[in-house]
Amino acid sequence: MHPQPASPSLRGVAAGIASIRYISPVPSAPKTLSITQVLACGAAVVTLSMGIRHGFGLWLQPVIQTQGWTRETFAFALAIQNLMWGFSGIFAGMLADRFGAFRVIIAGAILYALGLFGMAHAPTPMLFAATAGVLIGMAQAGTTYAVIYGVIGRNVPASKRSRAMGISAAAGSFGQFLMVPTEGFLIGSFGWQQALVILGIAALLIVPLAWGLREPGFAGGGVIHREQTIVQALREAFKYPSFQLLMAGYFVCGFQVVFIGVHMPSYLKDKGLSPQVASYALALIGLFNVFGTYAAGVLGQNLAKRKILAFIYLARSVAIVAFLLAPLTPMSVYVFSSVMGLLWLSTVPPTNAAVAQIFGVAHLSMLGGFVFFSHQIGSFMGVWLGGYLYDKTGSYDVVWYIAIALGVFAALVNLPVKETAIVRPPKPGSRTGAQSA
Repeated sequence: MHPQPASPSLRGVAAGIASIRYISPVPSAPKTLSITQVLACGAAVVTLSMGIRHGFGLWLQPVIQTQGWTRETFAFALAIQNLMWGFSGIFAGMLADRFGAFRVIIAGAILYALGLFGMAHAPTPMLFAATAGVLIGMAQAGTTYAVIYGVIGRNVPASKRSRAMGISAAAGSFGQFLMVPTEGFLIGSFGWQQALVILGIAALLIVPLAWGLREPGFAGGGVIHREQTIVQALREAFKYPSFQLLMAGYFVCGFQVVFIGVHMPSYLKDKGLSPQVASYALALIGLFNVFGTYAAGVLGQNLAKRKILAFIYLARSVAIVAFLLAPLTPMSVYVFSSVMGLLWLSTVPPTNAAVAQIFGVAHLSMLGGFVFFSHQIGSFMGVWLGGYLYDKTGSYDVVWYIAIALGVFAALVNLPVKETAIVRPPKPGSRTGAQSA
């Protein structure tokens, strides 16, 4: 007997299945950059961007002496810078998540150069605030951690992510160690205005480095589509208590480090120590922060990030108390700077890794930008209050006491943070509602 031909209905079903297989292949994993490339280019960008900004405290004395301004005037411009950095970082993160980081980084480098050129030649406090504050703040938003960590999150597996973030943060610390003495040398050799122009040219080196962070998923101007919209991601994050606690802790981080970074050179000068002591102190902070941030990133792979953060904030308060109680000598300054260096940006890897672990990496740059905005509000308060209270009282004592109390507060609010991946309601056709890291 001859086999019966398949009925038209069966032939249609078979053709339909074949058609489905043809137009709907099993999706392959998205292409990613190599870890080496991400870390090399990302670390170099952060080294330049963070290295330049860490030395701004060295300009306080020469600028106010030349222009006849008060410390509050200079401090207010840098306070605007920190606030604008945090505010712009939200939108820089959104753009980087949507269209790719390299475009954002290039724009940030150009703004950095323009801001430094303008800072060198601003004749009035308003223009100084517009250049040193607004332009450089926007530039830092596009060339620092929120954007770079988004690239790391999308291209580095979760098992290596915290360590990779630690390496990137350590690069920023190395930039401080490298650039602060360099900036002191430039000011002494060429004058403070020409030194800023030279740094503006150096900032443009970030442009070619950005091309090394051009992710394949964004090639050709494309965008990556996500299950969550921006509004849904924000609503989820801001309703989650642990996100709020991380933001509160990061506020304290900003207050402490920017107050110390900007005002400690003047504090030491007021106490009779030479400017070289301040330069060495800031360089030591940068050097030891290389080890501190890397160690925090490594420890974050195995230990609870909330406990690491609580320890860092509490240790900062203890270090400040010891510094204020000990006799002030160059050696006590160097010891304090070394200890603070270990704790300086070591909050960055565990904080950002916790955000990625809780919410995933789809909107990591944006969520990291919001957390960092809280950091920068703290930075604004720390740098501005330092100048304001000094002009009112003739001393930095009150601000030191505030920094101590805030450190204890930050240690306490980080302890209840829940680091496990957030559980989302399952969507139609999905197998699970848990968010993978």
